[in-house]
Amino acid sequence: MTGEERRRIIPLAMRAALASVAMATSLLLLKGYGAWHTGSVAMLGSLADTALDLLASLVTLYGVKLAAEPADHDHRFGHGKAEALAALFQVALITASAAAIAWRAIAALRNPEPTHDAGLGITVSVLAIAATLLLLWYQRHIIRRTGSVAIMADNLHYQSDALLNGSVIVALVLDQLVGWSWADPVLGIVIALWLAWGAFQASSQAIDQLMDKEWPEDQRAAYIEVAARSPGIRGIHDFRTRRSGSHDFAQFHMEVAADLTVAAAHEIVVNVEQRLRDAFPKVEVLIHLDPEGYVDTDNPLVEADVTPHWFGKRI
Repeated sequence: MTGEERRRIIPLAMRAALASVAMATSLLLLKGYGAWHTGSVAMLGSLADTALDLLASLVTLYGVKLAAEPADHDHRFGHGKAEALAALFQVALITASAAAIAWRAIAALRNPEPTHDAGLGITVSVLAIAATLLLLWYQRHIIRRTGSVAIMADNLHYQSDALLNGSVIVALVLDQLVGWSWADPVLGIVIALWLAWGAFQASSQAIDQLMDKEWPEDQRAAYIEVAARSPGIRGIHDFRTRRSGSHDFAQFHMEVAADLTVAAAHEIVVNVEQRLRDAFPKVEVLIHLDPEGYVDTDNPLVEADVTPHWFGKRI
């Protein structure tokens, strides 16, 4: 990724993180007022989720800022994994929130307390849903432009927040208008389970990135195809990929004719690198050059040639 591309992406991700912080702060004040006046467990659960959203958004803001820092002497691959670490911190907060809400809801089932002022609670929830949907739309726009993992995790949190606000409306209606006093704490438990599931999903994505999980097969195939169609290539093997924040890395061994000069082989590598940069500008590639037929390892994880079905289709 060039410095100019990085400068374009960083402000977008930072703006999305700042928008999340501002939205969470506003919703926290609004829901705090609503929970105080209604006494609803579901509303309290939504308030707790928003409080953690604010903390998570602050962590996301820091993670995005740190991940955007250029590579330095001690971090030659950059700081992209700061986003995954920020996501894991968010997971811990969500898990704690889910446990607290479930405990409060179970206590309310044993000793039910009436809720109050359904109209206020519903109004607060509707306003929160509208504001959250606006933020979700903006975040998705930024994600399409930057691919930021931290903003993706934040987006998942606010998706759940919109559903939580909808649950609050249902709980208040069933409790005060229908008379089902158990509805509020039961929905509080449902909210806790939803949060726990969201935490599991977010943790899986963060752990995959920290463990350098390979790209999806369709993404790997698309990348290999661009390289394989370049003239002069006799094969590609040991293709490895990983992701760090919004940055992708790929490396592979590329075979060329054994009788080529160093200069001619180098020209082929330069051409392949240029084609890959044009097609995948966010990917940093490292190519190791091998003469055709050379076996350089007995590692069983090293893939055999992955290009045969593209031969004859080069452009």
